[in-house]
Amino acid sequence: MTNSANWDWGINDKLVADTNEWKDSYNWVEEFYTSPDGEKIAAVVNMDEAEFNVCVNGSAWEIDTPFEKAWALKFSQDNRLTAIISADMAWTVAVDGQLWENTFDYVWDKRFSDDGKTIAVAVQSDGKYGMSVNDVPWEDMYSFITCMALSPDGKMTSAVVQTVDLAQAEVFKFQEGCYTVAPNGKAWSRNFVNAWNMAFSPDGTKVAAEVRHNLYDYTIAVNGEPWDQIFGCVWCPIFHHKKGTVIAPVRTAGAWTMVEDGTVIWDRKFTQIWHQMVSPDGSKLAAVVAPSYGNWTIAVDGKPWDTTFGEMVSDAVFSPDSNRIAAVATENEKYTVVVDGNAWDQTFDMAWKPVFSPDSQYVASKVEKDGKYFIAVNGKLWGKAFDNAWEPAFSPDGSRLLCRTIEDGKYYRRVVPVSDIVS
Repeated sequence: MTNSANWDWGINDKLVADTNEWKDSYNWVEEFYTSPDGEKIAAVVNMDEAEFNVCVNGSAWEIDTPFEKAWALKFSQDNRLTAIISADMAWTVAVDGQLWENTFDYVWDKRFSDDGKTIAVAVQSDGKYGMSVNDVPWEDMYSFITCMALSPDGKMTSAVVQTVDLAQAEVFKFQEGCYTVAPNGKAWSRNFVNAWNMAFSPDGTKVAAEVRHNLYDYTIAVNGEPWDQIFGCVWCPIFHHKKGTVIAPVRTAGAWTMVEDGTVIWDRKFTQIWHQMVSPDGSKLAAVVAPSYGNWTIAVDGKPWDTTFGEMVSDAVFSPDSNRIAAVATENEKYTVVVDGNAWDQTFDMAWKPVFSPDSQYVASKVEKDGKYFIAVNGKLWGKAFDNAWEPAFSPDGSRLLCRTIEDGKYYRRVVPVSDIVS
């Protein structure tokens, strides 16, 4: 979670960088990224054939030789700038221009802990796959890896790995089970036909994952032990952060419902359920659901909102006080934000994940309309259009909004009173 208490919350418009000048210095400039606190803007830049660097606020990283390639540029939650880079025919991670000591044949799937202090990536060396955490690779490597995960506190990594080698067309060997989960690189003793997305318990001592016993039977396994209950399908589990139980959507008797530690907890069934979430205070369980085919909404403790949408509901989030939910919804190829079952009056060409103010009173979102980007709060557009923008952030007291925007190639860090937008 990003800590914004020490950010500059003084009301002002700060010109951080004129990115037009970058185009004169480099062959080309790739996609822009901004730090959570808004103080930095960065992009991968090209100087010559197979010569790349990273430019931050108009200044390139001070490196000995240009990178052969740089990609996956991203700021961590603690405002460090990271990239996956290739140098001397090897891949590694660069953090604020400093390269990790270990190099690999390939690196991908960069992840951060909630506080941004831990960086984890998937790596491949000599045909074997694993993960590296803050420049420390797993001791055990595997012939296959997928569904990589990093615990919120950064202390645990995990991935689905292949522990039994398969030749072409070894169908029966595959059906005996060749895949399992490897927390911190140590494979569970039990194999499955397949294993997929996983979650960590709040204390980091448990890992839960989707698993398949055979071609037809699915369940959830926790620390290698599958539930006794079998289902027609399952989706990604989560841990209840207060109770420590495991919650997952499952398909049974031709429909979907919600289970906790293998026991059904919702009376109602749906055509689909996924992306479940527990409220901050632990009292509510919500999920994206389809009450009928092609109709999407949010259900809270098994009760769906009255309002449904024909294309999609996504990016749902609980308010800090646990009493409200906001999400992005799509109908007739138009996006909007829906809060507590009520859609904003305006629709957009695109809308991004909404964010609540700390007091849960306001909901803000970055939106796009007619090729321009806007910041909206409680359904009202701030009266400024931008060529580019990033998701807004509320001040700790909820009275101000940090807006990161580009206008005519100039990147501004703006702090605006929320009342200026909603009034």
